[in-house]
Amino acid sequence: MPKVKNWQINREMEYPYEEKRPKKQVAYVFDTNKCIACQTCTVACKTTWTSGQGQEQMFWNNVETKPYGFYPKAWDVKLLKTMGRQDWEGQTYQGETVFENPPAGQRVKGHLPAYEDYAHPNIGEDEIFGLIEKGAFFSGMHNAWMFYMARICNHCTYPACLAACPRKAIYKREEDGVVLVDQTRCRGYKECVKACPYKKVFFNMVTRTSEKCIACYPLLEKGEQPRCVQTCIGKIRLQGWLSEPGKEDPNNPLDYIVRIKKAALPLYPQSGTEPNVYYIPPVHVPREFLLQMFGAGVEEAIQTYQTVRSDPKLLAAFLLFGNTPKIITKFEHTNEAAIGFDEKGNEVVRVPFREPFFEREMFDAKLNVYRHNTA
Repeated sequence: MPKVKNWQINREMEYPYEEKRPKKQVAYVFDTNKCIACQTCTVACKTTWTSGQGQEQMFWNNVETKPYGFYPKAWDVKLLKTMGRQDWEGQTYQGETVFENPPAGQRVKGHLPAYEDYAHPNIGEDEIFGLIEKGAFFSGMHNAWMFYMARICNHCTYPACLAACPRKAIYKREEDGVVLVDQTRCRGYKECVKACPYKKVFFNMVTRTSEKCIACYPLLEKGEQPRCVQTCIGKIRLQGWLSEPGKEDPNNPLDYIVRIKKAALPLYPQSGTEPNVYYIPPVHVPREFLLQMFGAGVEEAIQTYQTVRSDPKLLAAFLLFGNTPKIITKFEHTNEAAIGFDEKGNEVVRVPFREPFFEREMFDAKLNVYRHNTA
């Protein structure tokens, strides 16, 4: 089996196909500290892409409450059990990925969810870990915790769904790294559903083919961010393009946040798929749990996030979240504002570091009225 370099686990690994990175890689950053689980992204995605027959239980985008929420049921618990021991030595993953030492006759370790596993998309919602004792009060640290995690297809660099498909019906677009299913080739074997570590490939019982998130590529081709990004009222999301490892551009907000400052981390990087959705870890969750979920570098990522005000450029990158429907490929900042540009170099957004404040005079001499509450 060919060897490929996976920068997220800091080593070479086995993969069924030779390494071939796209010209540019679609990528996202999600800030878990800002998500309020309003599900606006979920509804926007659902009404746009999966409102047809056979798609009733498809959620290409969902928001689950950790640690007890998951869709489909227990997807990550079963993933971790399938992978076995997962040790990190510094930044290097020492365990096996889903592509290494798979069961006989298979290319990828995985599990196929039962039909019932898709029946409860809101399982575990708002359930906390830990107990609140009688008389307890907040003293600077929560004794119990939970957090919301938005999930979409990761459009992985080394997709497990692509690797597992015996029909070669799944492909990764060379121009932008979007992973798609060619439904004219798909025969509904569900190998992709079984192989995807994140369970973001779904089987349509009516068409008998697999379907998945398409990264809203019709919008990407117009220079606009996907629906889930544009509709997020919490402004937790930023979509853009990630450069190849070693070719990072400090003026690209995704490169700066993910690769240079390492403030956002991939979800279960030990799977080996090199996922391209990156999460800013929640600051209030036990580090052991986050290490398992986001891999090495959690402590450093949280420290960077908590001291963002000391880095005006990083703060500028964070201010770009949710402030324009356009894809930002370059950014800069002044003493007053963060400025984002599109691929053509046009300014598409300017966000002040401090919101402007305007105070009107109590007495308006022109209209001869007082502007204040009289109730």
